[in-house]
Amino acid sequence: MDIIVRGSKIEITDSMQSYAEEKLSRLEKYLENGEKVSATVVVKIHGHLHKVEVTIPLKSVMLRGEEEQQDFYAAMDIVVDKLERQIRKNKTRIQAKKNKEGKDFSFDAIEDSELEEEEEQKIVKRKKIEVKPMSEEEAILQMELLGHQFYLYKDSETNNTALIYKRKDGNYGMIEAE
Repeated sequence: MDIIVRGSKIEITDSMQSYAEEKLSRLEKYLENGEKVSATVVVKIHGHLHKVEVTIPLKSVMLRGEEEQQDFYAAMDIVVDKLERQIRKNKTRIQAKKNKEGKDFSFDAIEDSELEEEEEQKIVKRKKIEVKPMSEEEAILQMELLGHQFYLYKDSETNNTALIYKRKDGNYGMIEAE
């Protein structure tokens, strides 16, 4: 696996680079052609916390995990565990997608008895809403009034369906359909 480690407000040391390579090499057993896969690790400093973001783009899916801890090594341990859990937890979904779109994963390393006993997630509620035309500011106000983390609306300027959401940093994000 080709691993690129970049730092934002931090210089990446050789030991950090080798630690990231060592930890991410654990995931190679789940990947078909793991040597052709490229992973990007971004390390950021937020106050006294180290934030580690790992992105592994594959043909059929994108693996992504992030973690914030007191030091880089603890964050790296946790984010790799999260990625491994994602692969294990979604084994059957990934296999179904793999059969349609090609091979990215090799599940020989996971025995069915080894899988975590987790409840299968399912849709437990469906709701139909009227998507009303409004501005971004109106959508933010509506979202805040409802106490939701996101709000779906029709942008009155572009007439496209858009989703406004609250980010972890307290700001807002927007996803707009074309």
